[in-house]
Amino acid sequence: MDQMTVDVAVIGAGSAGLTAYKAARSHHGKRVVLIEGGPYGTTCARVGCMPSKLLIAAAEAAHGMATAPEFGVHPGAARIDGRAVMARVRSERDRFVGYVVAGVDRIDPGDLLRGCARFLDAARLQVGEHTIVQARSVVVATGSSPYILPQLAAAGERLVVNDDVFAWEDLPESVAVVGTGIIGLEIGQALQRLGVRVALFGRGGNVAQLSDPAVLDVATGAFRQELDLRLNTELLDVRRDGAQVRIRSRGADGSERSESFSFLLAAAGRVPNLQALCLERTGIALDTRGLPLFDPHTMQCGDSSIFIAGDADHERPLLHEAIDQGRIAGDNAGRYPDVRPGLRRTPLAVVFTDPQLASVGQGWRSLRPGSFAVGAVSFDNQGRSRVMLQNRGLLRLYAEHGSGRLLGAEMAGPRAEHLAHLLAWACHSGMTVEQMLQMPFYHPVIEEGLRSALHDAQDKLLKGEPEIEHCTDCTPGM
Repeated sequence: MDQMTVDVAVIGAGSAGLTAYKAARSHHGKRVVLIEGGPYGTTCARVGCMPSKLLIAAAEAAHGMATAPEFGVHPGAARIDGRAVMARVRSERDRFVGYVVAGVDRIDPGDLLRGCARFLDAARLQVGEHTIVQARSVVVATGSSPYILPQLAAAGERLVVNDDVFAWEDLPESVAVVGTGIIGLEIGQALQRLGVRVALFGRGGNVAQLSDPAVLDVATGAFRQELDLRLNTELLDVRRDGAQVRIRSRGADGSERSESFSFLLAAAGRVPNLQALCLERTGIALDTRGLPLFDPHTMQCGDSSIFIAGDADHERPLLHEAIDQGRIAGDNAGRYPDVRPGLRRTPLAVVFTDPQLASVGQGWRSLRPGSFAVGAVSFDNQGRSRVMLQNRGLLRLYAEHGSGRLLGAEMAGPRAEHLAHLLAWACHSGMTVEQMLQMPFYHPVIEEGLRSALHDAQDKLLKGEPEIEHCTDCTPGM
């Protein structure tokens, strides 16, 4: 068996791993090996962010034609060519993956090691059956995989995950989506708008990452106008039914239904790829789920020479977070044992549904009751939103009593991706509601809705007044 001695070993060549490799090598000039046991190309490019947005873009085009008559525009009957839709998804997906692979190709071949890694102890890794790597420090960046509820296995080959969807050559007749998180909502709504019969099953009453009950209620109501959304539903039986899968379920009202679908999409979240690493041999502390305990500011596991980053740590499974964590982990692995806190940014998450969902900073669930004021605005009568016939949703932002500092926000509404960025920047900068109100606002724009919510919060901070039911900023003429 070959032997290799390095300063830093990085396990996983996804977004976090590639960033960790560059940080350890470029910042500190260390001898680094990048170990990968699967295909090159990140989760985001191959089966996540980018192919899902390609599918959503096609769905938005179809939805635009369907809703055009509401503007007095009649484009005629739409014809959705499923094969053409999926051909573009796969083609553009492959382009994005190609960019990532091209970046890997520019890495010194001597720094690349193919094969699945497992720990022999805290400082030694075995890669495949061919190489032992002795490393001064290690970065675990092995990513995640879709979680499949055991009871879904009976669907056999009709059971798919999001990775499989983006390999389809045509759109199916029907899909049952199990899970109402980000993946389930985005893919489910997109398929529905592309003519696929879709039912979404949620074991609980939540959708995506929303914790604010008022925003959740508005978002759920908006989705139910378009989608067959079945929250608080129990799956009683799943089985193959010829070329389909039959699902028997019990709804919140106790009624039972039995239906057949072309496919069952498992979208109940993702789990870190850690089982094959033999982490128990390292001596680091693990939680009850087998996940390493780590410092989110340094990405260090305990006081060991092992660092973790990206989806593997199950903290914030998002691309921008994976890159930040990879940079911190790689930097600290390269300078070990001189471990230092790195930059962690204000939490920001967006769901590309319609209406879009977003959360920024501290969510409703994490705030201490009585410590904050809520500023709210409904998009029902917000000027620009009504102009575009996208007037659905609610924004609620949270401001700290005493300081007036913006703590966070949750929202469902049009262009929430852009509002969320403004709010995240304000949170990250430590801005107060008053400072935000001093910023320029154009007219007519959706951001005027944000100004209304800020005025609402300011009134409550200064006067303790109840929420404003209507504000002049919301009317088209102001």
